[in-house]
Amino acid sequence: MKVQIINKSKHRLPAYATDLSAGMDLRANLDSPIELQPLQRVLVSTGLFMALPAGYEAQVRPRSGLAIKKGITVLNSPGTIDADYRGEVCVILVNLSSEPFTITDGERIAQMVIARHEQVEWCEVEQLDETERGAGGFGHTGV
Repeated sequence: MKVQIINKSKHRLPAYATDLSAGMDLRANLDSPIELQPLQRVLVSTGLFMALPAGYEAQVRPRSGLAIKKGITVLNSPGTIDADYRGEVCVILVNLSSEPFTITDGERIAQMVIARHEQVEWCEVEQLDETERGAGGFGHTGV
């Protein structure tokens, strides 16, 4: 699938690290480093602008290495970039660790997955069909 993109950053375009990767790393596009304090959140620029085709979204997700090693994650995970959005792709990061974390220019801060989606047409009814599970949720199957 071809996607139109404008790269106003100082970095190369996002790319798949391996042939079977689902996500592409997004890099911070900064004029100066950002020191992210514990429990602080910040909107980080990528310098990327894109036009996704109808029926697709870009999902912005945490990088597992940053999450486990540094406690840095994407706050609204996954963040959704809609096909009609034309603004800059930015990433909301939060520091869930007890230590400050410095975000530097070019650092891989998140990953982006392009995914197909459907839109629904609601059909209001008075009752839903029965299933074995029923209304069970939130751990209903046990430990």
